[in-house]
Amino acid sequence: MAAIPYSPVIRGDALDFYLSQGYYRMQQDLFTCRFLPIDDALYTVHWLRFALAEVHYGSAQRRLLRLNAPFSVTVQPFQLTAELENLYALYRGSITFDAPPTVESFLLAGATHNLFTTAVMEVRDGDQLIAAGIFDVGVSSLAGIMNFYHPAYHKHSLGKYLMLLKMEHAQRHQKAYYYPGYMVHNYPKFDYKLFPCPAATEVFDCFSRQWVPFSWDVVTQQSVEILADLPAADPDAYLTD
Repeated sequence: MAAIPYSPVIRGDALDFYLSQGYYRMQQDLFTCRFLPIDDALYTVHWLRFALAEVHYGSAQRRLLRLNAPFSVTVQPFQLTAELENLYALYRGSITFDAPPTVESFLLAGATHNLFTTAVMEVRDGDQLIAAGIFDVGVSSLAGIMNFYHPAYHKHSLGKYLMLLKMEHAQRHQKAYYYPGYMVHNYPKFDYKLFPCPAATEVFDCFSRQWVPFSWDVVTQQSVEILADLPAADPDAYLTD
């Protein structure tokens, strides 16, 4: 994993550039990586984005929007609140994968100032906060950073719903791209990030540094090339530059 130095404020155009180069936010840094070690195995990482002008919903996306239409949705600048932390604690207690202990540790890690332009999308059932999606805003892009929801609403697929809402918010504000993070080859837990619109999905080629249309064949070929580029005995082989 490689991180870049940051300035006191990450400008929107700078965020656009680094997202376009396969970097992403982690706490108050920008980083990139090619590998993810899971259970003593090494998996390849593939960064994704959606070309928003190409997004068209299918029946599954429209059905999810109808299912959740009774809920109210608001967007405002991000502020760390007890309500968000309480919802995240409920969510974290229901999941089966590792996650940071708090929203604060996920985003700030002790920092007193957020270097990114960050907003939060809140979904409510009446007065109850049932889901929250946090994202960073660039000039021409939006990066989805974290989604979490009340486990009692699991059947509403609120994580996927928040992805659709973030994309629509980006479209309303004339953004070109929505970045949901990465998927992992042969590790299906990350495949949900393709849900909004596979046909509008692009995947980053870390060798050519170009974005190409997503397909499973492309990702498989990228994985082969990335693993072939890994020096077997190099202790720094997980790092990128």
